Amino acid sequence: MKSAKKQTVYVALLDEGLDVWRPTEAEQLPNGSYRILATPDYDAEDEKWEFPPGSHVICQKRRISTGEVLAAVRRAQSARKSA
Repeated sequence: MKSAKKQTVYVALLDEGLDVWRPTEAEQLPNGSYRILATPDYDAEDEKWEFPPGSHVICQKRRISTGEVLAAVRRAQSARKSA
């Protein structure tokens, strides 16, 4: 079984008063979306991530103050369909 490719992805932090992006790892899934992984020091009480760990997201390149990064921009649509 092939392991998922991990990449650094940036997630927007909410309630910060200005644009703040948190780098974290994400697994690239076969459909091209990513599953957000927690940083070792992740604390949901301290930082409110737009997409918390475990979220499946679509990423796009974005320019932030530190340069161009791969950023989580929206939730990925579920492949599951309701009966």
